[in-house]
Amino acid sequence: MMQRILEPEIMNDADQVVAYARADFSDSNRSFVRSFVERFADCLGHVADLGCGPGEIAVQLAQATRGHVTAVDGSSEMLKLARDAVRAAGLQDRIRLHLGRLPDAQLPDHAFDAVVCKDMLHHLPDPQVLWGEVKRLTKPGGGIHVMDLIRPASPAAAREIVESVSANEHPILKEDFYNSLCAAFTVEEVRQQLHAAGLSLPVTQITERHLLVSGRV
Repeated sequence: MMQRILEPEIMNDADQVVAYARADFSDSNRSFVRSFVERFADCLGHVADLGCGPGEIAVQLAQATRGHVTAVDGSSEMLKLARDAVRAAGLQDRIRLHLGRLPDAQLPDHAFDAVVCKDMLHHLPDPQVLWGEVKRLTKPGGGIHVMDLIRPASPAAAREIVESVSANEHPILKEDFYNSLCAAFTVEEVRQQLHAAGLSLPVTQITERHLLVSGRV
């Protein structure tokens, strides 16, 4: 198994942001939101979306529920796109965009019925930054729904995944995807992270390249 290769934590390069925003993650995002809503129907009042990117998940969450979403990202360029998406959906009254970099996002303790996070864990040099904030932000009994990539066995395997999934995508996006795969964790590593954080949450491999952490604090 190859060792983890870190990538930049914040995506603030304008070309990167545009390439990412133009990529079609709609099926994956819809599946993520649908599974969250089905599992945590009683935790939809106020949801924190950590690493919200261009805002697609925050918009889908607000559309699927009558609750409020606080969408957090450390990239001002990403939040510009998220602001456009929220405005286009007419959801300014139920989605709050918050510029903040974990663990200093300055959000209140135990203020959220649930915390969701998709494809951010692999960006973090220290994964406990995410798990510590998840534990701090979620109300007792609240829901946690975190999806991320799984690191392949080798750089060659990572390249094979990129070409099989994203062969026709923009070269910037393909390189970002490759770097993300190399920076991701294994299922066992995430289990160890959760144990260290004092979080009794199951970790499930849900596709060839994705894992899901989903449960209650």
